[in-house]
Amino acid sequence: MDLCHVPATREKGWYLALMAPNVKGPNYAWLDPSRLYCHPQGLQDCVADLLQPFQGDAIDMVAGIDAMGFILGEQHAAHRPARAPCPLSLRVLTLLWPPAGAAAAATLRKGFLAIRKAGHLCVQTEAQPYTDYSGREKRMELRTDAISPGLRILLVDQWVETGGTMRAAIELVERLGGVVAGVAAICMESSEGGRWIQERYKCSHCVPPRLQPRFDQHQ
Repeated sequence: MDLCHVPATREKGWYLALMAPNVKGPNYAWLDPSRLYCHPQGLQDCVADLLQPFQGDAIDMVAGIDAMGFILGEQHAAHRPARAPCPLSLRVLTLLWPPAGAAAAATLRKGFLAIRKAGHLCVQTEAQPYTDYSGREKRMELRTDAISPGLRILLVDQWVETGGTMRAAIELVERLGGVVAGVAAICMESSEGGRWIQERYKCSHCVPPRLQPRFDQHQ
């Protein structure tokens, strides 16, 4: 789909067609959702769909996995007037992946907490090992000075494939006394790990039921 095109009828998930397929082989994820973020209306609708199930819920903070420098950038971009009808003709403000968490926090007017890969935070942290979607062993860290007991946190990530990354984030939040108010991702695959999360937490994703089998099979 052209990055300048906005369909006349915007059904839930229309923006999924903006994502780009893998052209570099099995060492990469099967799909690149970040192209979606280049489309202003697509990003807005994606975030709105992710947050819709949580309208009226008590949420104190939004936490995103492995994200940092885009937070102020997303706020600035959201209030910047358009200079041309096509987003590709705008001067580009570079953001770090993924913007979904920061955009959700800005929409909800809540603070944003970054859950980072190990080794990037210079403060006291809690760490949790995990296995990512590719089978690689990693560790993530969460600062210990941001979560007070009972703080209700909405966890946001780009994708839940095997569920290992999100489960590690859940473990960190709960270990520090936080409450997982919900889990949101563009796609939550029906893997064992994905089902484990959906059976235990309130979840939101953007894939319509008719398309879920295709996403589960990476088609």
